[in-house]
Amino acid sequence: MAETQRISWGKPRRPSDEDRAALRAELLAQARAVRDQGWSGPRAEWPAGRAAVVAYLLDDADVLAELQETEHTVLSRFAADLYGFAGGRKDNEKGLVDTQAWFAAVRSDLG
Repeated sequence: MAETQRISWGKPRRPSDEDRAALRAELLAQARAVRDQGWSGPRAEWPAGRAAVVAYLLDDADVLAELQETEHTVLSRFAADLYGFAGGRKDNEKGLVDTQAWFAAVRSDLG
């Protein structure tokens, strides 16, 4: 019988400060566009996860409810986007403290 080779997926990628800055800029632009022009265009164009995070930034409870999302679901999903798989898992275990702080700073910039 042939020996089974183990698959190596490599080292998981951890987003850099530059990655987080680019994500911040993108989310700010999208949130400002929705705030200025409404949801009609973006809702059809964006995946549900992107609409949920923009709704979270805008504190739009109605859109979050329509998407069946909560603050926790948005933050727990984005923790990995911000800090990588292992870092996101650790932040989830801590109660999403770092992810909440990151989003609070983005909301502050949003004004």
